[in-house]
Amino acid sequence: MLSEQQIEEMMARVRKLELKARRLVRESFSGEYLSSFRGQGLDFDDFREYQHGDEVRFIDWNVTARMNQAYVRKFREERELVVILAVDVSGSTDYGSHSQSKREVAAEAAAILGFSALQNGDKVGLLAFADVPLLFVPPAKGTRHVLRLVREILTINPTRPGTSIKEACDFLVRSQRRRALVFLLSDFHSDPLDRPLGKLARKHETLALQVSDPLESKLPAAGKVVMVDPETGFETLVNTSNANLRMSYEKLARRHREGVASILKKHAIDTTKLSSTSDPLPALHLLLKRHGRRRR
Repeated sequence: MLSEQQIEEMMARVRKLELKARRLVRESFSGEYLSSFRGQGLDFDDFREYQHGDEVRFIDWNVTARMNQAYVRKFREERELVVILAVDVSGSTDYGSHSQSKREVAAEAAAILGFSALQNGDKVGLLAFADVPLLFVPPAKGTRHVLRLVREILTINPTRPGTSIKEACDFLVRSQRRRALVFLLSDFHSDPLDRPLGKLARKHETLALQVSDPLESKLPAAGKVVMVDPETGFETLVNTSNANLRMSYEKLARRHREGVASILKKHAIDTTKLSSTSDPLPALHLLLKRHGRRRR
């Protein structure tokens, strides 16, 4: 349970994130978001005279009969999207070798995406998960709503800190009947991934944001250290001065990254990498540009 002081510190962080996210959205990100995602359907707008090349199926025969000339129905795109931020808050996301943890980076990225969606008239919801779905906040609009989502990401405390992306994917497939835009933020240290991500991508438009820390890819030569698994509590003494051990560690880390990348590519899920040591905005820009080009 967090103390009052810790909660105040968390809320101060949320307010800073709000100011930063709003500035980024206003200055450079909102247009990228708008151009990358289209609405879910078409609403009738008006009639106009038929022109060569128009689709015959859009001809309105009642109006055509009255006017003695072919008229077609015009439609405008339904802009509103349902956006779900599916955020991994398991024990491994609390790790950070520098000033921020992976969870804090995920919260900042979620704030940017949330305020972008808000500015473009979309509803935003949250699924916070660890080894099971912990909290689902239904999609809604409003600044206070987005701030609540960011606060929940930062403060939720799972009693069992393991990770199950399968449980998160299954929950979204079952609970969201309407096709949604899902941003999945996780370090993807979870099994299995293939079938759950495939099911999610078939039901919802899915983008993956892989959150990592540099020390997860390469161990420093720091002598003997006690390493603790934040999800199981298992402790082991590791001699990081051993070059062969460091090399084996790097191979395992690379194999994990390549495995995740292969699964995401298989299911046509656009992805980007977020680091606990850098600003998430450039990576989000690249993700949306790439996704927008692929959709077009």
